[in-house]
Amino acid sequence: MEHTIALVTGATSGLGHAAARSLAEEGWREIIITGRSAAQIRESAAQLLAKTNKKVFTPLELDLDKPASVKSALAELVKRGRSIDFLLLNAGMVPGKNRVITAAGVEASQAPLIGHHQLTVGLLRANLLSPNARIVITSAEPARGGVPMFKYTDAPAFAAQYFHGDQTAAVEALIRNGPHVKYAPNNAYADAKLVVAWWVAALARRLPSGMAAYAVSPGASNATNVARNAGPLLKYLMIPIVNLIPGMNQTPETAARRYLQASEFGTDVSGQFFASAQGKFSGPMEVQLQPHLLDGANQEAAWQAVVNVSGIDLAHPEWMREVSERSAAHGTL
Repeated sequence: MEHTIALVTGATSGLGHAAARSLAEEGWREIIITGRSAAQIRESAAQLLAKTNKKVFTPLELDLDKPASVKSALAELVKRGRSIDFLLLNAGMVPGKNRVITAAGVEASQAPLIGHHQLTVGLLRANLLSPNARIVITSAEPARGGVPMFKYTDAPAFAAQYFHGDQTAAVEALIRNGPHVKYAPNNAYADAKLVVAWWVAALARRLPSGMAAYAVSPGASNATNVARNAGPLLKYLMIPIVNLIPGMNQTPETAARRYLQASEFGTDVSGQFFASAQGKFSGPMEVQLQPHLLDGANQEAAWQAVVNVSGIDLAHPEWMREVSERSAAHGTL
């Protein structure tokens, strides 16, 4: 893979910010960093320049919760016409005590995946990923199971009970926090990160030969904003306790290194989910082989559910027409 252009979402703080800095220090020639507001991401670019003394950071406004913002960002990238070698889909959050549904009808912790799907499909359709591009998307340890206070939904059982066995409908209900889904913030987070792991496996099967995609848990890193909306039990009890246990926390820089490590993986492990060893939350990461993660029906149901919610699939190029129109109407980065 060429170390020329990388794009990092959610780079205004935490792991995305740390990853962007590490990419610069490793010699990447350009790092496109995204954030929800133009002012915020320009400030982050200035901070990264001051920290690294490298003029390689390009700010790009991108709000993953808003399809119009994704289209505008894609239009800017299309206008530039330069291929991206490393796509780091990092933005995410732990949901709060009260359920939040976005304007697009998506549960808040699931929303980043919808935006990331729109971005990734748009880049693929526009031929803006290089032939050997690597795509890394953030998942988390709860997707594999066995994490205290977090429990993912058994999607096949949920589908059998409420949706006549239709797993796509069941996953879509989880994404929307819709019918028959009882909202619990930690469980919603586990479901969101499990859907991410399934989605990336399905994406990998659809990528051209030479490209690869992976889901990566950065492991425990509590000095970030990911838990800014978390409930008091998690924020004020569990996290402080975890911080006192050796090996249960790590710096954002150490956690972000996992993303860069995965960017060097080969196509033979494309579609896999990498996380800490069972029972651990830091240290070396390994491929997760739990049966629920490897089930092809789960993976394809997640892909189709995301397609249904976003209205965008690789097989239907109509969406790119609007992106092209926006590109013609807007200026360059």
